[in-house]
Amino acid sequence: MSDDLPIPETPEDTPTLLRLSDEDRARLGEAVQELLAHGSILGLDAGRSALYHWCRQYFDWVKEAAALVGLDVALMHEERMVQAIPRTSALQIRLRQDATLVWLALWYAGDVRWRDEGQTQAFLSVAELNGLIKDQLLPDAAGLLTIKRMKEILRQAARFHLIRFEPAEPFEESGIEVLPAIRRVVPFRDLAAWTETAASFQKIDGPTEEPVIIEEEES
Repeated sequence: MSDDLPIPETPEDTPTLLRLSDEDRARLGEAVQELLAHGSILGLDAGRSALYHWCRQYFDWVKEAAALVGLDVALMHEERMVQAIPRTSALQIRLRQDATLVWLALWYAGDVRWRDEGQTQAFLSVAELNGLIKDQLLPDAAGLLTIKRMKEILRQAARFHLIRFEPAEPFEESGIEVLPAIRRVVPFRDLAAWTETAASFQKIDGPTEEPVIIEEEES
């Protein structure tokens, strides 16, 4: 018999993911689904705390499974978050110009509170967000977004764990908390990089498609 024939695998030699228990397999599936649907897993959310801790304990499994669907993942201990980073353009978020504008303003609001003011949380109202868009992005943007459209954009941002959004009446008093995940979804190294992108909105007329690439923030 030839020595070149393959040696049959034993159960111990089979790939790690194939040997998971049913419970761990279910947890891993839940984690990948959460990353695909929302872009991150937030350990500070009561409903996702147990899943976050499981992902932290078995992070190698999460990385291996995420890679199968085209995702890299990063574990942020201080922020208690598992963040998805798409490897392919098919998984990147593409936004209309008005949504990109709002997400830029949300990034700025968070950066000011975290970096400049040293706060651990970043809160603002819809009225303050509108003011930020008008003052910092588009001085002539009054009336650019309807209430319905602003709600759609903010709910999308909440779905991707960029903000927490608490609607109120009147709508301008609705509360927003900007979450740290926005640093990687809208990845600027500093305010200068943000300013360069924001300036481009002065040159654009009419609706366009602007890509927002989910990628790991550069150090």
